[in-house]
Amino acid sequence: MRQTGTETDVHDRLAPARLADFTTDRRMLMLSAMALPIGLAGAVAAWLLLRLIALATNIFWFGRFDFAAADPHNAALGLFAMAVPVAGSLIIGLMARFGSDKIRGHGIPEAIEAILFGESRLSPKVALLKPLSSAISIGSGGPFGAEGPIIMTGGAIGSLFAQCFHLSAAERKALLVAGAASGMTAIFGTPVAAVLLAVEVLLFEWKPRSFVPVVTAVLVALVARPLLIAGGAMFPFAGIGPAAWPGLPLVVVVGVLAGLQAALLSALLYRIEDGFHKLPVHWMWWPAIGAIVVGIGGLVDPRVLGAGYGNVQHLLDGDMVTQAIVLLLIVKALVWLVALGSGTSGGVLAPLLILGGALGCAEGHFLPGAPGFWALLGMAGIMSGSMRAPLTGALFAVELTGRFDALPLALAASGAAYAVAILLLPRSILTEKVVRRGRHILQEYGVDPLDLIPASSIMERNVESLSATMTIDQTRRFFEEEARHRVYPVVDEDQRPLGMASRADVLRWIVEGRDGVATLGEVLSDASLLLARPDDMLSRIADLMMEMGEGRVLIVDPQRRTLIGLITRKALLSARAMHRSGEAERRRFLHGGAADASAGREFAQKA
Repeated sequence: MRQTGTETDVHDRLAPARLADFTTDRRMLMLSAMALPIGLAGAVAAWLLLRLIALATNIFWFGRFDFAAADPHNAALGLFAMAVPVAGSLIIGLMARFGSDKIRGHGIPEAIEAILFGESRLSPKVALLKPLSSAISIGSGGPFGAEGPIIMTGGAIGSLFAQCFHLSAAERKALLVAGAASGMTAIFGTPVAAVLLAVEVLLFEWKPRSFVPVVTAVLVALVARPLLIAGGAMFPFAGIGPAAWPGLPLVVVVGVLAGLQAALLSALLYRIEDGFHKLPVHWMWWPAIGAIVVGIGGLVDPRVLGAGYGNVQHLLDGDMVTQAIVLLLIVKALVWLVALGSGTSGGVLAPLLILGGALGCAEGHFLPGAPGFWALLGMAGIMSGSMRAPLTGALFAVELTGRFDALPLALAASGAAYAVAILLLPRSILTEKVVRRGRHILQEYGVDPLDLIPASSIMERNVESLSATMTIDQTRRFFEEEARHRVYPVVDEDQRPLGMASRADVLRWIVEGRDGVATLGEVLSDASLLLARPDDMLSRIADLMMEMGEGRVLIVDPQRRTLIGLITRKALLSARAMHRSGEAERRRFLHGGAADASAGREFAQKA
């Protein structure tokens, strides 16, 4: 943005910015086309992950090389069953130590960190080792699900594909999240919830540039899912719920309890993780230590081992007695928290579904309607409270079960849990890990106030300026005797700006030996000059200041090119402060009192 003296350059700099409801261009179509193979690759990765989990389960628990689905609680290994989770965790510790420590944890915090702080770049090691380590973890009895690993794996696929092209970090983010959402869709068959998870948890924005490619990848994965995995709802059930409006207060209570449960689980998880950090051994051994608790929990209740998707179906069907539900709730929570806190590889969604469903089902034995229906609401609530994603929680529960008629009640439970969780804990179970690494995350989305305010609304209109015919000597005397500001714009006889002159400029000209009779118009012909239109948004003004390292922008009439205003850095900050005051300042405009009451009585008497 330097003054060149030509009319064409000035015209180009003053060209109006394209203002629209959304900031996007045709590259959105290119990203959507790139999302097509990513969506298919995410679905294939999900199929491969499920096969690897089945293979690992058969090898660890049944001693056979088989890709057929198997459940650890059907194995009859006796006390030897305690050693199986330990063996699997030892392998994971070695993979994390000598492969990549990015495979530790449940994957979503790592994806968030890569998006926000790593320019959306994930390594090929992660794409290879994350599904393999997760398959070993879940197959050896780890109390996890496949969703966290597939989100990380699908995200790695999208990121690696994006890194093959000349794309910006924001565009790589769109493709990374597209891969993650497609993998989740393929596992659970929940396309809408996958898109909402992308928006509420991963994208940290709501823009067509990222939304449309994510939807494209999700739809591709949804089409491929019946060919690779299965079709229809993952956990169909036919339980009858309470009447919508009479049962709404009870639904809110269930949501509040789910929010309390989510907050408790999150707090306990990171206390346990802190305990592992105090152990006098290398973190490579922590998963094996945590696996001892998993093995003991498996002896107490074998249903807590592995992903436990069958438990979700039993809870929804309502065919579990209260004692069995309570045992599952307590033991599953214990082994999951310890295993995840140890830093092993696994996911959070499936355990949360079981824990929220177990609490809801237990409550359902004392509430009207089928217990399984309350289990569905408990799942929606705990998903919302734990991940701070209320829309995802509600849609995920109804898409998993195919019960779209339950959406209003699921939304009520989800909203109540969300409100409770955010009031009790400052961070979610996903973001706490990232924050502990020295990062700060804000999950609230809002429009930058500088994108809404035009320059004309805050510019200083009575701008003091210097004439281009002033000599250097005259300018020196002006700054010594009359100047009230440090910098002044310089204009020609038609009030068209030529540049900016400051006290420092005058001193520099004198040191350089410039002729004192030289005019400002002569010495400023090549000076930097920031020009903007009165209808330019303040965000563009801020970009100009940052780009050129200047603290002032001149506002000119777009037709006559005459100076009509000035915006300083302080004015920009003041505009932002005014917006902040609108959120913090509280005032009442309709006042009650004796006068109002008297007026009310007078009106009533006349009536």
